[in-house]
Amino acid sequence: MLPFHSPVPALVLASTSVYRRELLARLRLPFDVLAPEVDETPLPGESPAALSERLALAKARAVATLRPHAVVIGSDQVAELDGQPIGKPGDHAGAVAQLRAMRGRTVVFHTAVAVLRHDTAFEAVRRVPVTVRLRALSDVEIETYLRLEQPYDCAGSAKCEALGITLLDAIESDDPTALIGLPLIVTSALLRQAGLDTLAVHAGHGGAV
Repeated sequence: MLPFHSPVPALVLASTSVYRRELLARLRLPFDVLAPEVDETPLPGESPAALSERLALAKARAVATLRPHAVVIGSDQVAELDGQPIGKPGDHAGAVAQLRAMRGRTVVFHTAVAVLRHDTAFEAVRRVPVTVRLRALSDVEIETYLRLEQPYDCAGSAKCEALGITLLDAIESDDPTALIGLPLIVTSALLRQAGLDTLAVHAGHGGAV
């Protein structure tokens, strides 16, 4: 008798971020992308760490209601300086102001990931903090970097996977992909808990753990 293999559940990324899409593609699993409709305004007194977890979960929940039989991933990243959140700069002036405030300082990037699966009532969220120490950048260095990179859609204005690495003295993290936007070590662990084992799928053993 042939062994029974559970069907592989569909995978959905609840995000509009091209960076998270590229990171998830590293797992070589087929997945859909749906944009979550979530208000990202911080709550009064909400810490950057709590904000990242709440938004990751909210994004996953918003999409999971549309795809109840799928495994849904939601993620969010909030940078923290002096206990205050640092969002996406949006434009050049905003990025200049962010990098001037951050130069020579230590910034913590809180990257949270949530995995949901409605049909099995699975829901989990985990956060991976990344500590980043920036060099004492000159105004010329900041302007040169921004002119070349234009990282206006990145929290904290520093894309470590590209030229932004030259702005830094050090990165401290348990997950090297967390700073880019999706911690793949934690994501893979949560997917296994949700019943989607990446290596089992590639081995042809189905998605069940």
